Amino acid sequence: MIVSRKGGFRTDLRKKIIDEALILFEEYGFHGVTVNQIVDETGTSKGGFYHHFTSKDELLYVIHDEFITYVLQKATIATETFSDPTEKLQAIIKDFVKTFGLYKPHISVFYQENIYLKSEYETRIKKKRDQFKQVLLNALREGKEAGEFREDLSVDITAMAILGMVNWTYKWYKYSGAKTIDEIGSIYVDLILRAVLKTDSISGNTYQDLLIKSVKEDFYL
Repeated sequence: MIVSRKGGFRTDLRKKIIDEALILFEEYGFHGVTVNQIVDETGTSKGGFYHHFTSKDELLYVIHDEFITYVLQKATIATETFSDPTEKLQAIIKDFVKTFGLYKPHISVFYQENIYLKSEYETRIKKKRDQFKQVLLNALREGKEAGEFREDLSVDITAMAILGMVNWTYKWYKYSGAKTIDEIGSIYVDLILRAVLKTDSISGNTYQDLLIKSVKEDFYL
């Protein structure tokens, strides 16, 4: 609920429509759901729906865009905040993994229904995905050029490996699982840094301090 200027409470109808559409799309698929069904489940009118979305196609796009925008924004902040490549990569990975806790239904619908995105929306989504990939590539290149990452590191393949590994989280992550999404993020950070850092960096105190700091942050978020 959101507090209105008059001091009362009003329902965020746009968010409610998205939430109900996520449930319906997951269960019945994009083409198995009509605007009438979404309207009925939301408890609004067609006018209420079309006030927020021009079509069901735009609604599917917004579902996709929400989590991709979040990932890109967080990656951009990490790039601007950290000058050290290792800390930068750690922050990018942590926020990337966290997305699967914040937007798991959105991501599930994305992988299930993205083939139905209209070309204009698909182009917008691809642009943001490519931008995020470029941020990741830049962080890996910086680490290699700074001498923190392995000299034999293949930047392109490493970036694709990170994207593939983390993206697959949506398949097995459960809110009720033994590990929180932040704890899982720390595990990913450890795995990836051990793969990209030079051997002497992994055994050093700086690396251990970085991991300890990462774990502590999980419990204070």
